[in-house]
Amino acid sequence: MFKRFSGEKLILLVIGGFTLLVFLLIIVFAVKEGKGATQSDAISYTKGDTEKPAASIDSNLKELGKMKVSDERTAEFSIKNNGSKPLELYKLSTSCDCTFAKLDINGVISPEFTMHSKNNWKAQLPPGETAKLFVTYRPFIMPVKGLVTRQASLNTNDPENETLIFNINATVE
Repeated sequence: MFKRFSGEKLILLVIGGFTLLVFLLIIVFAVKEGKGATQSDAISYTKGDTEKPAASIDSNLKELGKMKVSDERTAEFSIKNNGSKPLELYKLSTSCDCTFAKLDINGVISPEFTMHSKNNWKAQLPPGETAKLFVTYRPFIMPVKGLVTRQASLNTNDPENETLIFNINATVE
């Protein structure tokens, strides 16, 4: 079969085949990388269910005050499950690569997430329990001055609160 091809054509055919294989592998890994924990992975409930998780937060805004570009400050938020079923928490993300978020559930601390974090991380908050969300602002990563608002978000399986939003404000000098 290979007698039909000259040496140069055979080399080009092998290189072309190898390139196609590499391209397909890149696509497969890119698709896998983009898949994080999703609503379909979580136990789902409807608003009409009597037995369901119920997320509540202490506040959706914390003030970090005045700070220098070289400073780092962290705000703490509370998330409580007032429902009768476990509250699933996933897709923790932030609005900027200068802002980081991590969750503490009964002493078990999640990895630190930022804007471009791709992850399969998911946790459950039992009924009646409270978790702590820490949102850290590091202005030196993307220096700006003046009033700055950054955000962290977290998805849940609570049909009344599918996405929780947490804001922090700072005045960078």
